[in-house]
Amino acid sequence: MKHNSEHFFCRKQHNASNRLLLLPEDESDRRLDRLRHSMAALGIHAGLVSGNASKFYLTGRVFVGWILVTADAVTYYVRRPVELEGDRIVYVRKPEEIDFSCLGSGCLGLELETMSYSSVERLEVASGIKNPGNLSSALRSARSVKTETEIAQIARSGEIQEDVYRRIPGLYRAGMSDIELQIEIERLSRMSGCLGQFRIAGDSMELFMGNVLAGDNADTPTPYDFAMGGAGADPSLPVGADGTVITGGMTVMVDVNGNYTGYMTDMTRVYKVGNIAPLAEKAHRCSIDILRMLEKQGIPGAKASDMHAAAEKIVNDYGLHNYFMGHRQHAAFIGHGVGIEINEAPVIAPRSRDVLEAGNVIALEPKFVIPGTGAVGVENTYVVTSDGLKCLTNAPEEIIELI
Repeated sequence: MKHNSEHFFCRKQHNASNRLLLLPEDESDRRLDRLRHSMAALGIHAGLVSGNASKFYLTGRVFVGWILVTADAVTYYVRRPVELEGDRIVYVRKPEEIDFSCLGSGCLGLELETMSYSSVERLEVASGIKNPGNLSSALRSARSVKTETEIAQIARSGEIQEDVYRRIPGLYRAGMSDIELQIEIERLSRMSGCLGQFRIAGDSMELFMGNVLAGDNADTPTPYDFAMGGAGADPSLPVGADGTVITGGMTVMVDVNGNYTGYMTDMTRVYKVGNIAPLAEKAHRCSIDILRMLEKQGIPGAKASDMHAAAEKIVNDYGLHNYFMGHRQHAAFIGHGVGIEINEAPVIAPRSRDVLEAGNVIALEPKFVIPGTGAVGVENTYVVTSDGLKCLTNAPEEIIELI
């Protein structure tokens, strides 16, 4: 593994470039082709890309502006930063300066799931096109299957995150609260190159660096659609660590930021202080059994709903249904896509219509909350292959003693 200084040196060199397109041209073409294919399937003739995650996907950088994608061309309309270089760049001050003449009477796609109503109205007037198509759906489909370059970046994040998790026991000191331990984990993560940014797909989804859940705080319901809850440190961000002092008999579930390359891994491991309830140990074994089974089942063509049903069968066989994916409040999924954001497609849930494809990258997180002890279970990030799921987060899965 590179030293921390090497991580930051490489990143500083990368960020110093004035080129707008930081991806190799063939990689950019592959991603544009996937988007065009998805647009065509939805009847979208031209797509105006506006979200930061989407612009990063297509260019390798974030900028203020838009990318206009048609069947045979792409134009980068930039507001900020100044002095970007490359082909097909047009500097503009406002969206009314975008050239929509390529549209004719065709359908314009906009990122309707992330844009404000006023922005959509303004672009309708600027383009002369009413009733825009939902480019968000096309982008979600395109981004769900990763290229080899993307998978390599996710795997690199996984390698670094593994190293961070292996060092967590050495960060703990007797008498620490969950917040104090999380601060130490965050510091180690940042010193190891973590970017800190935790992009999450979905409405009103907020999280700072990740979750550290100690004891019964894991059973506190949260308004967010995460697998686990926690009261949080303040009602303005009601999720995660709440100041619980870590004591004997508790578990500490760690699910923190794995964004080291702009592409993230999602990994959960569990730690303990002293002996914990046998029921918690049993539930943790159940989680690992579920993962071993899904690793074999998760081939191209597997239905996400079938995978969830198979996991539930194992849970029921263990007699652990009341604790699965929460106790007081239950999550309705056990997995989701991972990449530039968490909660990408596909989603592993009972009513999901998603079907696995080769190149999907997914996180599977069969978790349990045991009252009086805390949360247990393992989360790994996988890439879908013809041979099953290949794990990209290979830190030890057993419950690890903090002291």
